[in-house]
Amino acid sequence: MRKIPKSTSLSDQAYEILKESILLGELKGGDALHEEKYSKQLGISRTPFRDTLARLASEGLIIQETGAPAVVATFTREMSLEHMELRNLLEVHNIEKVIMKMDETLINRLKKNLEMQKKAIDDNRYAEFMKYDKEFHLTLTTPNMNSEFRRMVEKLNADLSRAFLILSKTVEQSAEDAYQEHCEIVEAIERKDASASRDKMIVHLNNVEKRFLQYYQG
Repeated sequence: MRKIPKSTSLSDQAYEILKESILLGELKGGDALHEEKYSKQLGISRTPFRDTLARLASEGLIIQETGAPAVVATFTREMSLEHMELRNLLEVHNIEKVIMKMDETLINRLKKNLEMQKKAIDDNRYAEFMKYDKEFHLTLTTPNMNSEFRRMVEKLNADLSRAFLILSKTVEQSAEDAYQEHCEIVEAIERKDASASRDKMIVHLNNVEKRFLQYYQG
């Protein structure tokens, strides 16, 4: 695990390093994050390390309990399926609702995001791809004026959902497939084709579920 450069925020850098280690499977479900051990490895004091743990816990990547060290969250097949059921309902409904509100500025944001997804894949930076994948889905909710709806979609797209894909044995192909599906969604949106946009989103989310399940069958 790399140490934090002195020129950057200690808490922010520790957060990025630990999150990447979890998403890449270097830290596995059930691993204990002892304060003394990991703060020393990262080269920081315990206070910024505790701030880091609080942020990771808020994203569901670790579990904190009083009187015990934080542990990396363990994901189950049942959790994946419950997550995907809710996500499918919300994101399909959202694209039906906002398709006609997608203006050129928003479409350009989506296209720029796709460029960054592709670059991350080409550079074999899959944790970075996950970040842009999450951003892609959140951008699609931008025209939706229901703030509670957007909050729910953001929660369901939290980084813990990306851990399943990162930890699978087929991450390279999975990321490429997801990118291609995203491109098809944007193409349908740009045509203002509500039916195709909905269908492409359904196909994408169904394929994401299949990729989740590959993790448990691997």
